[in-house]
Amino acid sequence: MQIRPLARLLATFALAGGIGIARAAAHAMPERTDDGWPVADAQALGWNTGVLAGLEAKIADGTWKGITSLVVADHGRLVHEAYFNGGSRDTLNDMRSATKTLTALLAGAAIERGLVPDVHAKVYPYFADRKPYLHPDARKEAFTLEDLLTMSSLWECDDDNAFSSGNEERMYVTEDWLRFALDLPIKGFAPWMKKPAESPYGRAFAYCTAGAYVAGALVERAAGRHLDAFSAEVLERPLGIARMQWNFAPEGIAMGGGGTRLRSRDAAKIGQLLAAQGEWQGRRVIAKAWIAAMLAPHAQARDDAEYGYLVWRLHFAHGGRDQPAWAMSGNGGNYVFVVPERQLVAVVTSSAYNQRYAHAQSQQIFREVVLEAMPAAPPKAPVYADRREDEG
Repeated sequence: MQIRPLARLLATFALAGGIGIARAAAHAMPERTDDGWPVADAQALGWNTGVLAGLEAKIADGTWKGITSLVVADHGRLVHEAYFNGGSRDTLNDMRSATKTLTALLAGAAIERGLVPDVHAKVYPYFADRKPYLHPDARKEAFTLEDLLTMSSLWECDDDNAFSSGNEERMYVTEDWLRFALDLPIKGFAPWMKKPAESPYGRAFAYCTAGAYVAGALVERAAGRHLDAFSAEVLERPLGIARMQWNFAPEGIAMGGGGTRLRSRDAAKIGQLLAAQGEWQGRRVIAKAWIAAMLAPHAQARDDAEYGYLVWRLHFAHGGRDQPAWAMSGNGGNYVFVVPERQLVAVVTSSAYNQRYAHAQSQQIFREVVLEAMPAAPPKAPVYADRREDEG
């Protein structure tokens, strides 16, 4: 009977900075550090800072669980930064499957540099040294990089099906993840399942982490170095990301399917790269055409979501209309939301791993906090508090 009064008391202390809420003031600007992010006053830009600050109370009273950060950027400037439940600016968040979008970006970088001919490059020739494969089939030999990037290869691989031969949990207990994937059989289609020709975009979607892992392994082989080294060269250094940790499979291949750790502000840089069509602060990092291809629907993932190149397209009801948002998404509710037409980026990190509520909770925060707080229209002349002469 005393739970709710206690929760209200704890919320009061939390808002005063007493328990796990790392926030200096309700609408204080993010701090400008040496990581390259310009910052702006959210209130001056028309943001409802009261709505943004309301997140803290709901975390403190237990409405939203495990949330560790919310970072928001508007037109290339950080406007909100808050940390909770032990999270901090320097925390390397385990972003889980949000890593997949990094792999798609690196595939684009490899294509741009001529290391991979194009998105239609056949997969199996890159791993000819692994022959013979189990379940040989001409259809496997025809798999393309695009099939892996769109989760629409014909491998019998479905992480949402515990009985699937290619379920990621089965891969993790083997000593050779690449062999595990290359040996997978071709899947069949029961009478109630849509075949590719019957599916929107002509692709039958099945969420397959093993496929994203192979896509990363393909980029490794094409680049002639580990994926983390290639990432450092073409992605991290150009974005000013000083700390990013990659996972590795038992056979030593970087895990392009999940587990990369990075700071919330650096995750926001990845989102900004997508929002700005491959540019970071006016400098080209990834080809504009590749970002356009990534952020185009290629498969129907669910009735309410499409899939690009290893990135989700979600839909949110906002202002009486549908507001699509692209999303890097990972277990635990770890998200980077991107609305390119609004130049909006929002990072939500969470430690609610393997919890049923995690994804819905982070999406709810994006809808009820970020979208609700966002100005109805971007200001014509944004007021930037720390504009420098060299920024034009």
